[in-house]
Amino acid sequence: MSLTTVQDDDKDREEETPFLNNGDSDGPRKPTPLPTTQFLVLLTSWLAESIVDHSVSPYLNQLVRGLPIVEGDGRKVGYYTGIIVALEHAAEAMTAIHWNRLSDHVGRKPVLLLCLVGTIVSTMFFGFCRSFWALVLGRCMRGALKGSVGVVNSVVAELTDDTNVARGFSLLPTIWAMGFVIGPIIGGVLSRPRDRWPSVFSAPFWDNYPYFLPCLVSAAYACLSFVIVAIFFEETVRFRSASSDLDVIGEEPDDALDQDAQGPLPLRSVLTRPVLISIANYAMLALLGMISMTLIPLIWSTSIEFGGLNFNPASIGLWMSAYGCMNGILQFAVFPYAVRRFGPRWVVVTSVAMCSVSYLMFPFENFVLRRAAHGLAWLLVIMQLTAQSISHFGHGAMLMYLSSASPNKRSLGTTNGLAQSVASVQRAVGPAVADWLFAYSIANQVLGGNFVYVVLLVLVCVGLYVASQLPRQTWRHDEGYIPLT
Repeated sequence: MSLTTVQDDDKDREEETPFLNNGDSDGPRKPTPLPTTQFLVLLTSWLAESIVDHSVSPYLNQLVRGLPIVEGDGRKVGYYTGIIVALEHAAEAMTAIHWNRLSDHVGRKPVLLLCLVGTIVSTMFFGFCRSFWALVLGRCMRGALKGSVGVVNSVVAELTDDTNVARGFSLLPTIWAMGFVIGPIIGGVLSRPRDRWPSVFSAPFWDNYPYFLPCLVSAAYACLSFVIVAIFFEETVRFRSASSDLDVIGEEPDDALDQDAQGPLPLRSVLTRPVLISIANYAMLALLGMISMTLIPLIWSTSIEFGGLNFNPASIGLWMSAYGCMNGILQFAVFPYAVRRFGPRWVVVTSVAMCSVSYLMFPFENFVLRRAAHGLAWLLVIMQLTAQSISHFGHGAMLMYLSSASPNKRSLGTTNGLAQSVASVQRAVGPAVADWLFAYSIANQVLGGNFVYVVLLVLVCVGLYVASQLPRQTWRHDEGYIPLT
């Protein structure tokens, strides 16, 4: 039992057919319709996670600025905010694999419900926080209970086949982008409600907890999602019955039954070459993407003299909302076509390459603003956000690779959990690396302040090499994989 690797051409031919197959076929088949109800229920919970994550961003810096630990020094705000965000991702990295392995054994639905409860509790707790370490605890709770990311990816893989998998995975970043638009509106508009609507929010409570309202509204939608999932979601994991038969949900081909009959594999058996290559690519995309999303608000808000664009918060918010809308539209309309037309490896390589375009726009934007060419600067910003949106195509493609790399369906949770844990480490490291590189380059005028972009271009080259290790199409199972030893 092995994955053919003797020659490159043979490897591509052997690895191009995904194991999430709907049967043999001699040619292109009509895409299987997605199970509408199941997807609507799943995406309801996915939107809740996105709204909760993004509703904090508009007021987090302001919240930290008012804490005693800052001592009125605004220069310390970014430092303490960075600690909060990094520790949240670190907590997610430590627990994600366990949540996802649990879903392989007890089912996806119980874990989805538990994670939604965690989202509700941690969000409400965060609204009551009045000290730095309470904020750290609240966000660490959020990270530790954020196991649903990998579980949702596993469910999409179980609900799709090779004819509709690209469309299925395109919906996840589309809905996440909706949360990117809705969440900041909730956080920005509803924070400090007594200042906005003193006649309605006149109680002293709103002075003591000025950021509780956006947390309450976000948690309320998460509660609604919990009810919808509890009532309407149908379990996608199939278990052996007492008679060693399988409890079948719908009609499934015999090979799918054989894969389910194997049960969840030990962690060591999941660490196959396809899984490790897929996780490495997923982690690179997470790191490159996190660096971009850290640098955009940082450099845009920095003065032109120090290499930035001198945008005010309102301008940054409007541009980022426009980016969220653009990203959602492109993911839904373009990503499935790109996968069908060019293949997932081409999509991943293009996504990594687009990160370099996003990085290189920063010095050019600053250059034209120094010469008061504001119209050209807006054009460069649009190009930058377009490249950033295209770079997100790689995440959907990598979810396809991860799902097809899993040794069997009952190990999808473990595979996706490993990827989520590794990506969380990258997201914890990314902001610190990006902030330090930019500050070091500007403070020391290394390469005229452009040293940060040289380093990032080298990182993109590493990402392109890692992406070249992927097969042209998603991984294929012949008879199984030999674990690495």
